[in-house]
Amino acid sequence: MKTWGGRFEGGPDPTAADFGRSIETDVELAFDDILGSMAHVRALGRAGVLTDAEVEALLAGLEAVRADIESGSLRWDPALEDVHMNVESALEARVGPAARKLHTGRSRNDQVSTDLRLWLRRTIDDLDGALVGLERALVDLARRNVDAVMPAHTHTQPAQPVLLAHHLLAHVEMLERDRSRLADARRRANVSPLGSGAVAGSGFPLDREAVAAELGFAGVTRNSIDASGDRDFVAEALAGFAIAMVHLSRLAEELVWWSHPRLGFVRLADAFSTGSSMLPNKRNPDPAELVRARAARVVGDLAGFLAVLKGLPLGYQRDLQEDKRPLFESARELRRSLEVLAGIIASLTVDEARLQAAAAEGHVTATAVAETLVELGVAFRSAHHVVGRLVRTAEVDGLSLEVLSDDAVTAALRESDDESVRALAGDPTTAARLRAAASIEGALARCNVIGGTAPSRVADELAAASRRLGLA
Repeated sequence: MKTWGGRFEGGPDPTAADFGRSIETDVELAFDDILGSMAHVRALGRAGVLTDAEVEALLAGLEAVRADIESGSLRWDPALEDVHMNVESALEARVGPAARKLHTGRSRNDQVSTDLRLWLRRTIDDLDGALVGLERALVDLARRNVDAVMPAHTHTQPAQPVLLAHHLLAHVEMLERDRSRLADARRRANVSPLGSGAVAGSGFPLDREAVAAELGFAGVTRNSIDASGDRDFVAEALAGFAIAMVHLSRLAEELVWWSHPRLGFVRLADAFSTGSSMLPNKRNPDPAELVRARAARVVGDLAGFLAVLKGLPLGYQRDLQEDKRPLFESARELRRSLEVLAGIIASLTVDEARLQAAAAEGHVTATAVAETLVELGVAFRSAHHVVGRLVRTAEVDGLSLEVLSDDAVTAALRESDDESVRALAGDPTTAARLRAAASIEGALARCNVIGGTAPSRVADELAAASRRLGLA
């Protein structure tokens, strides 16, 4: 092991060497490793460690290695342990002994932290585009079904009527927070650790700020021990990935149930459905189900990596090598899940009639009726009790609140122990007002606040989301 074997009499046990290698995983950092190495070469040149000719040769060699990687002609050697040593070996094959000067003033500890930050920065940018793609699909679906009404639920029971567009925009809000959360993680990761060395800092006069600027970092890390030995930026990104996947899993769960024939709210396109090897009748929402399962994997990646970090003293530990697999896997699954859900939503068919029928169940306009009583001078607690009696009557008679008779409404009012309620029993207009409030349209119109489901408010939010996403 020419990278560190001088103080050892023999080579490592083959089993131990195989156990410790990471090239199969960290090869994903190859381009980031070359980018960081080129900036380091220039820094060594400015510091007088390398001659101008050496800088020119090493930069040309690194460009050639990058071209080999892009063409697929570079063979990765597991015996060289990781991507860093593979790149350095390929560079030496190109430029000769000068390549052995590349690692001057740095350690694989600050090198890999730099690579990871570069990778994470561009990955989050890529994921942001995928998040926007799903948001656009949701907003477009809402605009195609702008008048569709559905029941909103609490405790998985019918609660109040809302516009389908309002429900879809709730998912958009969650995705916007995911974008913001990942942008925050990107900002904190966007500092350069190069020059921190193994743990104490570089022993050469490297201009760390110039290197950071060249690589597009916002600044440099301020403590070499922290920079080389911590991975909280990885944990933060994993947390953002996990939360986003939980949001996607909730959307997937709804798609699974909404597409059930018993509900029939939506129909997934053939391209996003599967059949059964045994049951000819089946039409399965498999992609949505897999999103739920992949969310569990990403949550597990976060929990597992936090468990790795929790017992580590300061300074680099080899345990940190295990940061890449969960990070790469989680980002990949988030991206794939965003793409498949965007495809499902973009091709989804909504059955507005089935949604409307569901919105008529469960007496979901009861709150609007109670609020109308409040407008007539009744305390809310008394109004709540009266409308509860009306709901019970409607259930017994198999009717909706909207069609209860004058006699039924008057009886409920007279049974109240609140004088202000009983006084309304003598007003011939009360029952008609309460029935009007019990309509779906009346209940929707009442929620006329910022963030509410009144059609005018939802139209405003749809327009705002369309403008923000470039759909206006």
